[in-house]
Amino acid sequence: MTATLRPYLNAVRATLQAALCLENFSSQVVERHNKPEVEVRSSKELLLQPVIISRNEKEKVLIEGSINSVRISIAVKQADEIEKILCHKFMRFMMMRAENFFILRRKPVEGYDISFLITNFHTEQMYKHKLVDFVIHFMEEIDKEISEMKLSVNARARIVAEEFLKNRPRLDRQAALYILRKHKQTK
Repeated sequence: MTATLRPYLNAVRATLQAALCLENFSSQVVERHNKPEVEVRSSKELLLQPVIISRNEKEKVLIEGSINSVRISIAVKQADEIEKILCHKFMRFMMMRAENFFILRRKPVEGYDISFLITNFHTEQMYKHKLVDFVIHFMEEIDKEISEMKLSVNARARIVAEEFLKNRPRLDRQAALYILRKHKQTK
């Protein structure tokens, strides 16, 4: 784990623990309805100030709280084009299975890669500290998963380039240098 990751995750953990002080709050508009105020935004006095915790300009977390819900939006590090593609595909895969993750939203907040919505019902049914641990663990693992997938893609590209060069004995030197240069740029 890098030196900047631990303080970043600790800040996210502390903010989430503070934001998860949720209570049941019925709708002020419709009788017998209880909707997440962070999503509905019907009344300003029920919303807390949004908090952005940033590790760098590309990797950040937005925590929006209200009286009965918290929305956590995560922007994952995407250093190059391969990481952008891998992140997009992986997040799409996760969001297609949102019903298996009770707190995962199907659509992220604009500018972020993935979003979670925790309501007062979730905190009544599950332990708060376990919800926080899940989000922190997700943030740790998503970075590792994308890095591993990128290494796998680069290894596969290297093997394909080597096989291509073996099968083309007359390939001129310029084309071989071009292929190797492109491969080094993707690292």
